[in-house]
Amino acid sequence: MPSEDTVISCRNVWKLFGPHPEKFLKSMPDGMGYDEIAVAGYIAGVKDVTLDVSRGEMLVIMGLSGSGKSTLVRCLSRLHEITGGTVEVEGTDIGGLSERDLIELRRNKMGMVFQSFGLLPHRTVLENVAFPLEMRGQDRHARRARALEVVKLVGLEGREEYFPRELSGGQQQRVGIARSLAIEPDIWFLDEPFSALDPLIRREMQDEFLRLQEMLGKTIVFITHDFDEALRLADRIAIMKNGAVEQIDTPDQIVLNPATEYVAKFTEEIDKSRVVHAGVLVEEGAHPAGGDPVDAGATIQSLARRIVNDSADTIPVARDGKVIGAMPRAKALNVLLGGAG
Repeated sequence: MPSEDTVISCRNVWKLFGPHPEKFLKSMPDGMGYDEIAVAGYIAGVKDVTLDVSRGEMLVIMGLSGSGKSTLVRCLSRLHEITGGTVEVEGTDIGGLSERDLIELRRNKMGMVFQSFGLLPHRTVLENVAFPLEMRGQDRHARRARALEVVKLVGLEGREEYFPRELSGGQQQRVGIARSLAIEPDIWFLDEPFSALDPLIRREMQDEFLRLQEMLGKTIVFITHDFDEALRLADRIAIMKNGAVEQIDTPDQIVLNPATEYVAKFTEEIDKSRVVHAGVLVEEGAHPAGGDPVDAGATIQSLARRIVNDSADTIPVARDGKVIGAMPRAKALNVLLGGAG
């Protein structure tokens, strides 16, 4: 059930593409698979998805091309009309909103950034960033002040009068992010925003994005097909296949306990020690041995020297300076050396 902190609540959502999708969904037998649906002449873009996104959370949706991740995000913002189920934003069923109310919701609550930057080539950086405020009807002075503020926020101060063609790919992406932030959205949808960038710029943009999220605390749904990117950014990860969510969990649990063979394939090449945190390995009833406690938020990789050299069976773990229990050393070694978690 959604909690008070739930911002987006998605219940049994379907998006079928085909001639009469609502009629087909009503008559469809329970448990019908993706391939069977395809044989019947329909594509299950989203297949019976239920999930919640909490306030301030960054949920990363990932999967291979055609898995349904972009379709799902378009359902969450009602860029696609869903075939079945419900999507609620802050307790409001967005499927029941009028066109005017939906536009207001998007203008005032939602920001969207896509892989293609979509910048207006004949407008400067500042004019591009101010554009959604202009569409909202904000006066010139107020929108210029806000645009200057977010241009500085994304590190483009001094380039306000540049045109898109005068910017690098990473700088253009920053303009797209600034434009999205200009409206001060509570909810931020990002569809593979960094995938067109080269690896070095992509890493820099991830750093910048994490910095912005720490400052702003937005509720974010972020799409990627890059598992390393997902692990780096996510509070939780939802892995999709054939329109359905295979598993939704924290990065630690995704790599330690993949729910399906498909998810396991995503994680098999990942160095678990750089993903798993000490706090996740704390066992109830494990007696903390002597020695200084390690921080619950530290990765096993960062604690490698302590784990290898410590002779005790358990290592005390603390959160916010308070010991919360102990991590079995053998379990930490298994993660570090590639054994079972």
